[in-house]
Amino acid sequence: MLSSQTDNSEFCLIMGQINPVVGDIAGNVKKIIKAAKQARDEFDADLVVFPELTLTGYPPEDLL
Repeated sequence: MLSSQTDNSEFCLIMGQINPVVGDIAGNVKKIIKAAKQARDEFDADLVVFPELTLTGYPPEDLL
C-alpha cells in the first residue's frame, strides 16, 4: 500500500567543491567531510554531492 504525505518539507541538495590533492585519498576524505559538515551546519543540507574524482583528485594530464 502506498501513502502520500502532504507536508511542506523541503529537500536541500548542496553541490560541494573542494581542492583535492592528486593521490591523497585520506586528506581528500578529510576535506570532503569538512565541507559536508559545513553544508549541514550552514544550509541544513540533506545531501551533499561532489564531482566524480574528488576522492582521488584529478591527474594533471587530464587537465590539459
